[in-house]
Amino acid sequence: MELQSRLGELKAQGLGLAVITYDSPAILTDFSRRRGITFPLLSDAGSQTIKVYGILNTTVAAGTSNYGIPFPGTFLIDRTGKVTSRFFEEAYQERNTVSTIMIALGNANTPATAKRIETDHLDITSYVSDEIVAPGTLFSLAFDVKPNAGIHVYAPGAKDYKIINFRMDANPILATRALQYPPSEIYYFKPLDERVPVFQKPFRLVQSMAVSTSPDARSALKGVDTVTISGSLEYQACDDRLCFTPQSIPVSYTVKVRQLDTERATVPK
Repeated sequence: MELQSRLGELKAQGLGLAVITYDSPAILTDFSRRRGITFPLLSDAGSQTIKVYGILNTTVAAGTSNYGIPFPGTFLIDRTGKVTSRFFEEAYQERNTVSTIMIALGNANTPATAKRIETDHLDITSYVSDEIVAPGTLFSLAFDVKPNAGIHVYAPGAKDYKIINFRMDANPILATRALQYPPSEIYYFKPLDERVPVFQKPFRLVQSMAVSTSPDARSALKGVDTVTISGSLEYQACDDRLCFTPQSIPVSYTVKVRQLDTERATVPK
């Protein structure tokens, strides 16, 4: 289980971990035993805490076996009990990984498998957040970009200019999200009396995606033990005098795929 495998890393960053679920203590005990879980799994009787946090899954009809499940998400809570950050997924089958959350918080460590790309204009370090994923895993491909001195690339909102972008190749197994950009800054180009949004300081782009849980994807995943993420990082760099030829940098990563634990407890719910 991904959370269990990252427990030491979380503790090293001063973070604790607990999971709240509507399942009974008996089911949680059985699951912990089978999966070797050492962090707290908390049984929320009647989904009372889930309801207080406002995350009861309202798409599940009352009286059905799944009623009481939450919309999946992660809360970060400080020592006073105040929620400092929260992360939620678009579908109940999806789960953010620890690394995806750390990247979003700016706390991620660059992994040993990161790839460094140097061009005439940019120094780029790319890496995938997780090397092992499963159906529903929401993970990320990150680009840490450092423009050379005097160089800028264009940010969203720049009209008539090529905005830096990651163009991901279609993959029936992967469901992608919109590319995430950081805040930009305004660059003033005096000869044209023009102000445009750009990146000219180090910045990070994050492409989030999930191993799809759709019926077609589940069928495509049968017998599959790896999935490849590929595409191109596209940009056009400029300095104070001119713009250079647009660039397209191929990027590819292969991650392992593990199947979900579908074994059900043989104890009462």
